[in-house]
Amino acid sequence: MTETLIDLRAMLVEREDFEGGMVSKLREGLAQGGPQIRNLREIIDILTKRLAVAAGPLQKKIHLKLGIAHFFLGHMASAVEHLEKSDGPLAAFYLGQAHVNRHEYKEAMASFEKAEKSGYAGQQVQLQRAGVLRLQGHAGEAKVILAKLKDAAAHNAEFYYQEGGIAEAEGDVPRAAKHYERAVELEPRHAGALFRLGFLNDLQGNDYEAIGYYERCLKYPPIGKGVLYNLGVLYEDNDQYDKATECYRRLNKADPTDERAKLFVKDAEASLSMYYSPEEEQVSMQFRQVMEIPITDFELSVRSRNCLKRMNIRTLGDLTRVTESQLLASKNFGETSLEEIRAIMNAKGLRIGQSLEQGQQYEFRYRPQQNLSPEEQAVLGKPVSDLNLSVRARKCMNRLNIGTLGELCQRTADELLEAKNFGMTSLTEVREKLAQYNLKLRGD
Repeated sequence: MTETLIDLRAMLVEREDFEGGMVSKLREGLAQGGPQIRNLREIIDILTKRLAVAAGPLQKKIHLKLGIAHFFLGHMASAVEHLEKSDGPLAAFYLGQAHVNRHEYKEAMASFEKAEKSGYAGQQVQLQRAGVLRLQGHAGEAKVILAKLKDAAAHNAEFYYQEGGIAEAEGDVPRAAKHYERAVELEPRHAGALFRLGFLNDLQGNDYEAIGYYERCLKYPPIGKGVLYNLGVLYEDNDQYDKATECYRRLNKADPTDERAKLFVKDAEASLSMYYSPEEEQVSMQFRQVMEIPITDFELSVRSRNCLKRMNIRTLGDLTRVTESQLLASKNFGETSLEEIRAIMNAKGLRIGQSLEQGQQYEFRYRPQQNLSPEEQAVLGKPVSDLNLSVRARKCMNRLNIGTLGELCQRTADELLEAKNFGMTSLTEVREKLAQYNLKLRGD
């Protein structure tokens, strides 16, 4: 049986007033899918034309409708522009929400205060205030507000969402997930709680569950950028490149100025025609692991060991990036040492200079292990998670088993780009993040 579409035109065009109770009906209508999104865009065009000829109180009513419509389409700048020109508690409350989406927390707090003073539900306003305080890093103040609301808000989904946010900020992921799940139980359309559940599952590597939560978010506008970015990356990881491309196209359409989204679109589109073999990747991974075996794992003469140390050669991979003549040119490195190295390489199915023969122009791997200050050593020992990388880049770090900034700096750009789904966008991001610590990739 075909579902009857909610008449958005009757609600927003034919009626002069738009009241708080209609917001829920609007969300319900948008959850019906594609046709309703198109209908809302057409309604915005109609209202914009009416606004041009309207005057007095009618102008403010149209600004309210336009502000709410743009808000649910995710056009936050336009939502702010129109809601600022309207009056009343509903306009002030959603103006506050739009400011939060734009990370304009001071303006958001002022709007929520105005909403409460003009008659918007005090409990809902206080919950939003708690959320803003948490986002500003004032978790203690947020907890005070939530403690006061605990009894009265026992059946309020937003209350549990904010409790989950506090738990997550405190590092208690199980408690956070429990609160988010309760929020979704009370309000299945709570996009914020659905997103956080998707994100937590994403961090745990539960791709199937994460995709499910993110896809549910798509049904309940406004759809945040994080949903589309994270879902797109998960689709790529699961070889669903057509769906990933659609996510990035939606991002690009929503914000044509987002250069990152444009690059993600190109990467995903290229992947649609890219050949990928899991078997070949497994072989490649095993090969890389062999290349990373340290020279110290083998029995070598003191002369050979000292010569390799002077040349900063630490792994079998380093030996594939140097010629035999370069080794022989090193002081005290003769034919006997060369035969030792050949035997080790042959035992692992490798050859001296192999990478150079295959056209891979690698320079010696530079490992500044000596003459480092304690401060420099501490920086290189920081976990790569401190870079706060995007989901795509973070997953690539995991695939390459890169745990610290020092390990990341040992990689070249080419080596990173060889990782599945790691494109120029991620490379640029990594370089920018490393630059904050005055670090670079090897070869940069």
